[in-house]
Amino acid sequence: MRIITVSREFGSGGRELGKRLADHLGYHYFDREIVTAIAQKTALDETYVETVLEKGLFKTMPITFGHTFSYLPSIPYDGSNLFTEQQKVIRELAAHGDCVMLGRNADMILENEHPFKLFIYADMDAKIRRCRQRAPDGEHLTEREMEKQIRRIDKARANYHDLLADTAWGDKSSYHLCVNTTGVPLETLVPAIANYAKAWFEAFPSK
Repeated sequence: MRIITVSREFGSGGRELGKRLADHLGYHYFDREIVTAIAQKTALDETYVETVLEKGLFKTMPITFGHTFSYLPSIPYDGSNLFTEQQKVIRELAAHGDCVMLGRNADMILENEHPFKLFIYADMDAKIRRCRQRAPDGEHLTEREMEKQIRRIDKARANYHDLLADTAWGDKSSYHLCVNTTGVPLETLVPAIANYAKAWFEAFPSK
């Protein structure tokens, strides 16, 4: 079984690159499926689940059952249960076979499966441009506001990473390949990354 995990800075194009890589290799691709499965198992709203897991705000967020909001700040859903469910779901999905797994600390959760670990990053200007291109209608953030949002999200991802790892998020020693997407069309990167991953799997086959 061959597993590729994709960690990425916000706005770097990691999600799109991961999907393109999975399609190129013919692998399963898991992203939102992880959150959906956890929400179904816990009867919690997907947005709430994603917020808890990415930002660790379970002590201040309202409990959300389905699409009904129940504000019970004195009885928050135990965030540690969501972390446990996430680990179970990620392992269950990985068992389907060769796959690309996006984010959510899958690189550490699946450590025993010897995944190929990717980290995708980009210069701030490039991340701002990509975020602006993909911004929903009606969003008119200034460049400074957008940069602040990007840094906030990346800080949350780093804090989440620190819950399971001894090394810093984005530290090159934690990954097998780090890719800077600045100024390069993502589709042109995919074949090279795929070939690198194939060579790595041949050199270090799963035990």
